[in-house]
Amino acid sequence: MTQSKSDINGNGFKHIISTKVSESNVPELSQLSSSSVSSEQKKQQKSQGFLETPDIVCLSHLRWKFVYQRPQHILSRCAQGRRVYFIEEPIFSKEPLGWLDISQDDSGVVVVVPHLTEGLSEEAINADLRVLVDGFLAEQKISNYICWYYTPMAIAFTSHWQPQAVVYDCMDELSAFKGASPKLKAYEAELFRRANLVFTGGQSLYESKVNQHPNVYAFPSSVDVAHFAKARNLQEPEDQAHIPHPRLGFYGVIDERMDIELLRGIAEMRPDWHLVIIGPVVKIDPATLPQNDNIHYLGSKEYKDLPKYLSGWDLAMLPFARNESTRYISPTKTPEYLAAATPVVSTSIRDVVRPYGDLKLVRIADTVDEFVAAAEVAMQDDNVASGWLSRVDTFLEKISWDRTLASMIKLIDSAIATDNKEDKNGSTGAVTGKQAPNIITRDFVFDYLIVGAGFSGSVIAERLAADGKKVLIVDKRNHIGGNAYDHYDEHGVLVHKYGPHIFHTNSRDVFEYLSHFTQWRAYEHRVLASVDGQLVPIPINLDTINKLYGMNLNSFEAEEFFKSLAEPKEYINTSEDVVISKVGRVLYEKFFRNYTRKQWGLDPSELDKSVIARIPTRTNRDDRYFTDTYQAMPLHGFTRMFESMLNHSNIKVMLNTDYREIEKAIPCREMVYTGPVDEFFEYRYGKLPYRSLEFKHETHNTQVFQPAPVINYPNEHLYTRVTEFKYLTGQEHAKTSIVYEYPQAEGDPYYPVPRPENQEVYKQYKTLADSTPGVYFVGRLATYKYYNMDQCVAQALSVYKQIAVKA
Repeated sequence: MTQSKSDINGNGFKHIISTKVSESNVPELSQLSSSSVSSEQKKQQKSQGFLETPDIVCLSHLRWKFVYQRPQHILSRCAQGRRVYFIEEPIFSKEPLGWLDISQDDSGVVVVVPHLTEGLSEEAINADLRVLVDGFLAEQKISNYICWYYTPMAIAFTSHWQPQAVVYDCMDELSAFKGASPKLKAYEAELFRRANLVFTGGQSLYESKVNQHPNVYAFPSSVDVAHFAKARNLQEPEDQAHIPHPRLGFYGVIDERMDIELLRGIAEMRPDWHLVIIGPVVKIDPATLPQNDNIHYLGSKEYKDLPKYLSGWDLAMLPFARNESTRYISPTKTPEYLAAATPVVSTSIRDVVRPYGDLKLVRIADTVDEFVAAAEVAMQDDNVASGWLSRVDTFLEKISWDRTLASMIKLIDSAIATDNKEDKNGSTGAVTGKQAPNIITRDFVFDYLIVGAGFSGSVIAERLAADGKKVLIVDKRNHIGGNAYDHYDEHGVLVHKYGPHIFHTNSRDVFEYLSHFTQWRAYEHRVLASVDGQLVPIPINLDTINKLYGMNLNSFEAEEFFKSLAEPKEYINTSEDVVISKVGRVLYEKFFRNYTRKQWGLDPSELDKSVIARIPTRTNRDDRYFTDTYQAMPLHGFTRMFESMLNHSNIKVMLNTDYREIEKAIPCREMVYTGPVDEFFEYRYGKLPYRSLEFKHETHNTQVFQPAPVINYPNEHLYTRVTEFKYLTGQEHAKTSIVYEYPQAEGDPYYPVPRPENQEVYKQYKTLADSTPGVYFVGRLATYKYYNMDQCVAQALSVYKQIAVKA
């Protein structure tokens, strides 16, 4: 080591630079810094819009070289574009003077390790740390920086700092760990008061901290997929190669969180299995670890070598004890194991159960018997052939460390931008009490998050964007347009993926609004029904009756015929009442009862009158399904119309995205929610029932398949109707594509089930929705009501006006 002879502030401390960064390297570090500025110059610099990239000064309870985990993943990436300093907790020795051991990691992170004299009081420790670290910041000219805490204990010697922003990255509930300071909770409360942002290392920890600070964001464990996927094609290292198979492996810190008795039980129950344990033993006596012949402790390994060891495992374990120290953990190794294509069995750690267990990516077991059984099945079934690996890879695409850091940086930028605004308004700029991105400047976030890219969401997005608002619209599916999405199938035929969507409306406003985004093709829809071996028009009209009964009635006679069949009802309550009161029980049985049973899974006598009330009966020969003033189809399809609607510089679209994945990471001022209202409130009052559909698409090598656009089957067939799309689209093609619709109870929610008890449950959700600030609930699923397309547009335009008035 090379020693610097100068003291810090004349206090007798010495400054030691390790051999990794010699004394000659220090000027190079200094040259990276911004010049020293006064507090007034700093304020002016901030107000000019964050001209220089701030350094990051991290204070951690973890050693940089101990285990490669969350801090290393995040900060090594930060170091690619800025100076990053990682200050560890002190090491104590008999040396009479305090000093700093400074080294630079290969990633560029500068690691600072304070060394203090043993036997000091807590007050003396913090006083010495303050002198040492303040001197280091001054020497390195660190004046424009972000303070990033992993340990609240560091508040004791850094509370006087004035960083651009304060981040508390809470990766564990440290107060629950063995040997935790009794003062930790108090220091954490002070850190909450000072922090702009609080990040948590998992969902459970987020739920624990969310009410303690106004800006808490969950960033569960991410993964460097490319690094760990190497395990799929690597040769294992020599110190593991001799161990027999099957091998069950674990790497990580071996401490009070490990279920030692579970390990012992697995080894004893299956002596033919071999348990490979990699990692340092801390805070527990190594003698307490089971020493079975089939348990192999290989010690600590470098992060870069972990994929090599994983390559030789048949199964990866997460054998954590279930106690206070594991209550909030979110093991980084979970996605790492999966990226290596290694089956995983874990005890029921909450942040492993959610989401990995729920998604059947990881098997959950707590007892020895359960763990062994789960491991047997996992080693047999969790592979490529079963589809498990495909589901794993799809999930892992969403949780890279790069994506996590990008979201974090966006939040930090927002916090600094907020301070800029406060400085311009005369704020003192003090750290205490700052609340970052609740008040957000336009340059960094969106005004509105819109959940769902169907009619309701897209209309509101377009209207808000036209007003100059910045809008982020997200959808779980891989396309825009909601259920109206259409596309060209593999044969080049334009089809509606989710069944036929025919536009019709009596609203001039709605039609003219949509006309801004599409030209129209005139189209009047017609439907036939398969009844008694014949295809007859539906809704029932004069031709339907004449053909079905072999008669030749005129309009006046048809009216009398219907009256003769009708069974008047004093009170119309159900769908059965509606039909029987109009056309009698015979036609009800032929046309409506079975169709309704298939569609809704309920008899018409169990359904609200609104379900069939909109189906007319006619005494003339009008065979149009709808009689609206405006009936037309988008000339180039619905998807092209949606593309035109969302083609605005103020609109960004994210597909394949659950809004909950990005809600915290990308702050928005308000939300427009078009998804299921019960799901939004996590099914607090139970699930609202919906009917779903399964679609079976076919293409036939003929120009025409059937004599009408849609044929209904109110009979014994499992499907309800068959649609031929070329009638709807007007496309000319040598082939034709059709779709069969099979109603079902499970699947995507399409139709709210109109039953009185369901409405009572919805009323409870509506009360919650009405009392939820900053969220607008719009559309069929969010308001639990069946809407046609034009009604969705009309409602969306109405809600937009409400938003515009408030804005």
